[in-house]
Amino acid sequence: MKPTAGQKSFLALLFLCFLSCASAYNYLVVLPTAARSHYHVGSALAKGLASAGHQVTIISPFELKKPIKNIKDVTLRKVLADLKGRMTNILESTKQPLAQRIMKVYDMGIEITERLLSEPSVIELMNSNQTFDAVISEVFVNEAHFGLAEHFKAPLIGLGPFGAISWNTDLVGSPSPPSYVPSALLKFSDHMTLVERVGNLAFLTYEYVFLNYFYLPRQEVIYRKHFPNNKQDFYEMRKNTALVLLNQHVSLSFPRPYSPNMIEVGGMHINRKRQPLPKDIQEFIEGAKHGCIYFSMGSNLKSTILPLEKRQALIDTFAQLKQRVLWKFEDTDMPGKPPNVFISDWFPQDDILAHENVIAFITHGGLLSTTESIYHRKPFVGIPIFGDQFLNMARAEQNGYGVTVHYDDLTAPKLLAAIHRLIEDPEATKKVRDMSDRYRDQPQTPLERAVFWVEHVSRHKGAKYLRSASQDLNFIQYHNLDAILILYGGIIFVFFCLFLLIRWVWRLLQELFIKNENSKPKPKAKRN
Repeated sequence: MKPTAGQKSFLALLFLCFLSCASAYNYLVVLPTAARSHYHVGSALAKGLASAGHQVTIISPFELKKPIKNIKDVTLRKVLADLKGRMTNILESTKQPLAQRIMKVYDMGIEITERLLSEPSVIELMNSNQTFDAVISEVFVNEAHFGLAEHFKAPLIGLGPFGAISWNTDLVGSPSPPSYVPSALLKFSDHMTLVERVGNLAFLTYEYVFLNYFYLPRQEVIYRKHFPNNKQDFYEMRKNTALVLLNQHVSLSFPRPYSPNMIEVGGMHINRKRQPLPKDIQEFIEGAKHGCIYFSMGSNLKSTILPLEKRQALIDTFAQLKQRVLWKFEDTDMPGKPPNVFISDWFPQDDILAHENVIAFITHGGLLSTTESIYHRKPFVGIPIFGDQFLNMARAEQNGYGVTVHYDDLTAPKLLAAIHRLIEDPEATKKVRDMSDRYRDQPQTPLERAVFWVEHVSRHKGAKYLRSASQDLNFIQYHNLDAILILYGGIIFVFFCLFLLIRWVWRLLQELFIKNENSKPKPKAKRN
């Protein structure tokens, strides 16, 4: 008896459901940092995986604004409450030396790492019988969290919220030659002067010593405390990372070598599908005869904590502009607000930058903001405060589509001059459009690429074939110092021995010659 058309449809549907279930994976995404920008990167990946039909559990201080199918939140409320206070001290930290600021970042990392693993909700998850096909962990001074991968018997995937840095390149053995790869914490380009190369090497040496002999041992203590049953050594565990996804792209930075399991996915948080703007914002932007400028200092630094003199400098600057200004300001009551300024504690930044009547962006220079600005072909003025913001703005200036105004020098005349210089220079707009075209010219979106590689690691059980042999070498072996010493040291030793032999033979010949000369009879003196 032949099946009816209805039965065929039912069987086809059943088969499709079977395929869908068979190809779906279960992922754990760990985003411990109490910084919205870091969360946006990780949550974008989580949403992409969920849209592909996979189950995703997110451990984070934040939670989704609206429930999303296939995503489960494990919220770290204590982490967010404890670390929010640190953000109010950002402006004070700008006055401290770089080394002191870096030390505070590492101390914060130790605190974040310990607090997450001590959270009752995380402990409950670890004690459950849950299984995961991969653990995707943010890589931001939280190395002990990587132990969750072995705990759940899953491959480890790292997520770098900004460009390549020793924190994530060390996980997969990506080479970072200091001759043309500057530290992400320095504002050097890939074409460094001799002085800059010396400075870069000195900083990387300091970082290597500090990481390996002071910081990582502290993370190892936390790792052993919370993962006593893990068989892998802490350092071995780090080097068994299956994949690292970088929130960067070569068109936005510079060419550098990567291991095959380090993948650039910069801009995967950018929404390619435009959403309609709220009516009041839409009317404000479209009613600007001379264009509109968007101003935001990011999610961490609130405009309300700016000192009064800096706030007044901003007000005085915007009051002198013929353009309209959207200002992300957390207090609706702003004394002296100019009539051409629209304030709100929240703006749909991505969609605003996409609007054709928005002609420029004033930003803190964060990687997410600068990437969005480049994608939407908008030049920007940067007021960098901390972290990689200085490097991002240095690159923008070097490429001609950005102008930096340092926070300490922030006055109305200087900021106004920077804005005019940017919006009145057609080359700045041309250069950012050219960079945007290069960035957009990719065979797939960054999010599609990220989802593919996560699935690839899951399909191939950790994709161990991608692991570089460099991960099995120590410092001396990796840099070939022993081979260099044997080869070139041996050659030098042979030449040195030949030199000594030649010198000995020469002296011997000299002695024989002198002895021979002395043994000859001396001629007798003639008598008169």
